[in-house]
Amino acid sequence: MIGRRRFLRFPVAALLAAGLVAVGLAAPAAAQPFDPETFEAAQAAGKPVLVVVSAPWCPICRTQKPILAKLGADPRFKDLVLLEIDFDTQKPLLRRFDARQQSTLIAYKGRQEVGRSVGETQPEWIESLVEKTL
Repeated sequence: MIGRRRFLRFPVAALLAAGLVAVGLAAPAAAQPFDPETFEAAQAAGKPVLVVVSAPWCPICRTQKPILAKLGADPRFKDLVLLEIDFDTQKPLLRRFDARQQSTLIAYKGRQEVGRSVGETQPEWIESLVEKTL
């Protein structure tokens, strides 16, 4: 038989979690798969864009993901469009962006490329790159 405390523990935890989401502590935004139409529309609108070249097996990419997600959730970067290119499966896009390896970050302010980084994992340096898009 399940004890009364144990029985109530899970519903209470679920309610607390729902309350945190309700007050705005939801998971940070993540990059969406690269889509040419989204990229071109964001550029035409003058939005800040960060193209992220990553691979699921890449340890540097795994380190970058939570940093980028946190920046994507920052109110300063509310208009930032994060687009992810898969290094293993999207070779034509790698050529288009002249990206030669995974863990490449390419920053755009509208149609202009304003910065590029390869292999960066320092949060403040990645943030500095993203700030160039504003």
